[in-house]
Amino acid sequence: MKRLITFTIISLLLLPATAQRINAYVTAGTITSQVEGDELKGFAHWGFHGGVGAWVNLDERDCWAMSLETDYSCRGIFNKRYSHENLYNIDMNLHYVDIPLTFFFRDPYGGLRIGAGLVYSRLVSQPHGTIDYRPKYFVPDTSNMAFLKNDLAAAIEARFNIWQGLLFSARFQYSLIPVKKDWHFQYEGNEWSNNCYNSSLIFRLIWQFGYQDSFSHSKRTKDRRR
Repeated sequence: MKRLITFTIISLLLLPATAQRINAYVTAGTITSQVEGDELKGFAHWGFHGGVGAWVNLDERDCWAMSLETDYSCRGIFNKRYSHENLYNIDMNLHYVDIPLTFFFRDPYGGLRIGAGLVYSRLVSQPHGTIDYRPKYFVPDTSNMAFLKNDLAAAIEARFNIWQGLLFSARFQYSLIPVKKDWHFQYEGNEWSNNCYNSSLIFRLIWQFGYQDSFSHSKRTKDRRR
């Protein structure tokens, strides 16, 4: 955890010298996730998401910007019903610290911010959880349920202002590298192994300190010069 925080601070110090302004912000919301490769369907696991970040304007009119954050995310796997599509029950939490680096473009007409970037995540805790199944039908290998510590994901995000410095954000991210390798399954005499990847949807509110609408500010400045 200390190393991750140190990494974030160093990264902030190395932000481009051309940046016009840096604003800190806090965020809190919810994350719904699934693990691709677990043979289950749907974003059934819900958890808390929250953290802190820095917003950096890369041009005078705030058309281009970047953000860097340190977040907590509770991902995992959840299924509590047997069916043809969902062949076993599981309740498992995966506690991550995320460090997303995102570059944004702001729509000059509507103010919507669209971004893309990378997210490094570190698994800091994996409680034991619960899992049960029907051996005659479907058997997931439970001999080693440990997930890998590191995750690197691609992310896309949209943000828009609700009121002054209050924003709403929706982000989707998907692992680029496996978070669990060779998870073995048996079903009706067939055997196979899957590599697993985190897939997450995050919905949150952001409060940006010292927020100023750069488009409105630029327009007011031009009007005064006239």
